[in-house]
Amino acid sequence: MAEQDKPAEIVGHAVEQVGQAVGQAVDDIGAYIRAQREAAQVSLRQLAKAAGVSNPYLSQIERGLRRPSAEILQQIAKGLRISAEALYVRAGILEERPASVVTDAVLADPTLTERQKQVLLDVYQAFRWENGRTAEPAAGTESS
Repeated sequence: MAEQDKPAEIVGHAVEQVGQAVGQAVDDIGAYIRAQREAAQVSLRQLAKAAGVSNPYLSQIERGLRRPSAEILQQIAKGLRISAEALYVRAGILEERPASVVTDAVLADPTLTERQKQVLLDVYQAFRWENGRTAEPAAGTESS
């Protein structure tokens, strides 16, 4: 192989790996949705109706043939009564946040809506950020 062909081969290999990773993410999100649906004892038809999508489209998502948008994932999460964030992480849309007892408790609470969970987590993160921001200058000051 000629020396000038090596960069093209490297790029081609990298593109192939990315394609495989995206394909794996699609398979994973579909399998995860199916597992959550089965655990909730909800039929494909019931979830499709609750999420506002067609039965064939949801079936294609579950089989890893389609990659749903963030909006569709949110509708599916609402239909399953699970965290939309969990689906976003599984689909590779969001990075996984470090776990905390507070975050886990909020996300696990079945009596809260997805919107309520998100608002609580946003307020919690804002308080943590504000406390961290105001604590830094205090640590660097000296008392007279």
